[in-house]
Amino acid sequence: MAKKKQHKMIHYLHPNFEDAERGPASSATARSLAILHAVSATEGSVSAVELAPVLGLPKPTVHRLMQVLEYVGYLQREPGSKRFIVGPMQTEMAVDTLINSPQRSIRHHILRALVDELQETCNIATLAGDAIVCIDRIESNWPFRVRYQSGSRVPLHCTASGKLFLSQMPAHKRRRLLNSAPLKKFTDNTLVNPAEIEKDLKQIRSTGTALDKEEYLQGLLGVAVPVFDLKGRMCATVSTLVSSERRGAKHIMDYVPALNRAASAITETMRV
Repeated sequence: MAKKKQHKMIHYLHPNFEDAERGPASSATARSLAILHAVSATEGSVSAVELAPVLGLPKPTVHRLMQVLEYVGYLQREPGSKRFIVGPMQTEMAVDTLINSPQRSIRHHILRALVDELQETCNIATLAGDAIVCIDRIESNWPFRVRYQSGSRVPLHCTASGKLFLSQMPAHKRRRLLNSAPLKKFTDNTLVNPAEIEKDLKQIRSTGTALDKEEYLQGLLGVAVPVFDLKGRMCATVSTLVSSERRGAKHIMDYVPALNRAASAITETMRV
């Protein structure tokens, strides 16, 4: 029988936590924060048994605290198992942190320069559970506008940013999102068959760029590129929305170099 694949846990614990049995690090608050940090830094799900030796804490302590964090919504159980994943409250806090980050003004300035260059509406967005959340947006001066604000949510399967995140997910997580419920058809171009979406995602993985060909909103084309954090993980997207009457899908690809430059500049803000 094949062994179950163990997800790699990445250790980002504060060095002061190493002496977990003495001083402030012994508090339930510090231990709970360390658990949240470890779970959020882990690809996939994790159990108390796996976390206990990483944190240097007794397994019953870790299990008890994870149950408390589950109760308040910062962790949740992976469906059908005793393993834990990031919960909705932690996801909401992460999004709010991005929206209200001290570096927001710098990123907004980068986005403004991109809008001035492209003369199109541009966005910075990130993944929040089963949706994409806009964390910054600047509208162009064109008369036709879509009124999104920071915090607005859009679906994964039919938006450029959403498909880009789907393309980078582990296959089991992607299948769960695409097959857990019928996908909504927003326009005639919306793909709702998971097998057809997978073909599109394969192309996106090979190019590193995702297109929305009037799949979410009729009359609007979108293109998105990834933003990576300093550890090389995709953490956000930079995208633009264009009226299909002014630009075809072929021509919207002309914007990709500028989008990639903006994405690289946003990554650099994470060094500050």
